[in-house]
Amino acid sequence: MSVKEKYALTDEGVRNVKLGAVWTTLANLVVFGGSGLIFFAMSSLMAHLTGGEPWGGIDLLALPAPALVALVLAYGVVLFVCERFAYYYQYGVIYKESGRQRIGLAERLRKLPLSFFGRRDLADLTETLMTDVKTCEHAYSHVLPELYGAYATMAVAAVALACFDWRLMLASMWSGPVALALLFGVRAKLQPLMRKTRMAGLRTSERIQEALECVREVRATNQVDRYLEHINRSVDAAERCAVKAELITGVCVNGAQIVLRLGFATTLLAGALLVAEGACDFLTLFCFLIVVSRIYAPFDQALMLIAELFSARTASARMRGFYEEPLAEGGAAYAPHGHDVTFEHVGFAYEKGGEKVLEDVSFTAREGEVTALVGPSGSGKSTCARLSCRLWDASSGRVAVGGVDVGTVDPEVLLGDFSVVFQDVLLFDDTVMGNIRLGRRGATDEEVLAAARAANCDEFVSRLPEGYGTMIGENGARLSGGERQRISIARALLKDAPIVLLDEATASLDVENETQVQQALSRLLAGKTVIVIAHRMRTVESADKIVVLEGGRVAEQGSPAELMARGGLFARMVRLQRESANWTL
Repeated sequence: MSVKEKYALTDEGVRNVKLGAVWTTLANLVVFGGSGLIFFAMSSLMAHLTGGEPWGGIDLLALPAPALVALVLAYGVVLFVCERFAYYYQYGVIYKESGRQRIGLAERLRKLPLSFFGRRDLADLTETLMTDVKTCEHAYSHVLPELYGAYATMAVAAVALACFDWRLMLASMWSGPVALALLFGVRAKLQPLMRKTRMAGLRTSERIQEALECVREVRATNQVDRYLEHINRSVDAAERCAVKAELITGVCVNGAQIVLRLGFATTLLAGALLVAEGACDFLTLFCFLIVVSRIYAPFDQALMLIAELFSARTASARMRGFYEEPLAEGGAAYAPHGHDVTFEHVGFAYEKGGEKVLEDVSFTAREGEVTALVGPSGSGKSTCARLSCRLWDASSGRVAVGGVDVGTVDPEVLLGDFSVVFQDVLLFDDTVMGNIRLGRRGATDEEVLAAARAANCDEFVSRLPEGYGTMIGENGARLSGGERQRISIARALLKDAPIVLLDEATASLDVENETQVQQALSRLLAGKTVIVIAHRMRTVESADKIVVLEGGRVAEQGSPAELMARGGLFARMVRLQRESANWTL
């Protein structure tokens, strides 16, 4: 597996990691060059004191003072440049790589089918986008360049030291490869532990998110203590996993560092024996001791953070999972003949090979007409609406718009022809105008205000402190359900798409708000292909066509009058709702 695949890097990220390793290696070698200067200075001093020849005939003390100063200054400049670029490629550009990764993941999420989101919850996705990217970021900046730089530095240093004395080279260099081999040898045992710790942390995040989302229900049912106990157990389990992982990793890393430092002891021991035998001079041993004290520094840094590298492998595997998911793709060419929405023997299951939600569904929602989908809960009404605009892909059969199979069209291109108004409106923590403008990003203020007036938004916006410039809070927390619904309709009006999907758009509104919303909907639906999902039969009494679903199949279809005359499921639902309307408390 390549570095790019191992750590979910972009092409630019791979290039920067390589450059970081190169500059780290150069910086390390320049530092060793300082040890070389000290060695030659000592050699020259010894030669002058004893009247002998300096090592290699290089006599630094014979140089004029200006030349020595220039040499030291040149060394300082080279060291500064190498360290500067090493720092830049280790840290400076890595934050840009993290940005590219997060944007890349977000772009990928934008193109994934809803089936992906059905398998992953919000806490899981958030952890990947934030925590996993941050984990990898730390590995890119602190570990990878240092580790690869340490490999290269050790290889170059081994060759250079062999020129002095190959025996001392072996005595000083053996511990680095052995320490790394030991550490990477136990990686297979550490990786499952890292994954277990990661999943324990994720479960804790999910519990906390669930508690925040359900706080009203938890309090209303007097379950606060029970729920907090549940969260505490999850936190304790995550803590135990983390402590165990840290302990085992710490033992392995410290063991590797002990092995690494044994190299200094073997260098000193071997050097002392060689000097005693006259096979090596003290100056050469001195040089080795200086170099060995420096060459272990990069490895020390890498070994201390090697656990981050192992965690990054787990995090990057989760990030790669995003890229391995099949996209909801299609062509940009889309030229439908009209905007009839046709279902032809459509079958659908949320999981491959799972239970069918729809089976052999066929009907046509014609342009300029209102087609209502009715039926018991779980009969497949909302699923049909989502298949029509390709939020999901049919498992079998064909869904077409104007004769064009929606499965062949890029979802973003296809959705340009759809306006969707759901019962549960999603708003952003933005101004009223900003939320409406989501319907068409390039719309002028005048166009946004015209759509808002058509959706009867003026009535409540006039009461807001800053009018259309008022921030409405997370998911429109400062607005009522009816007010949020009217903003949603204003978006749809602004978009002015030829196909409109209404999924229980007025089900949860009071009488006054329902009247306001219905007036706005009347303006929105004129001349469009309209698919309405409703449980209340009086909502669809004036529909042009009704499709009754039961158990994922079309039970009957036709005009309201025709279905009432047949006395089937639709007539029974109408009768039951009329009876329930007379119920009193």
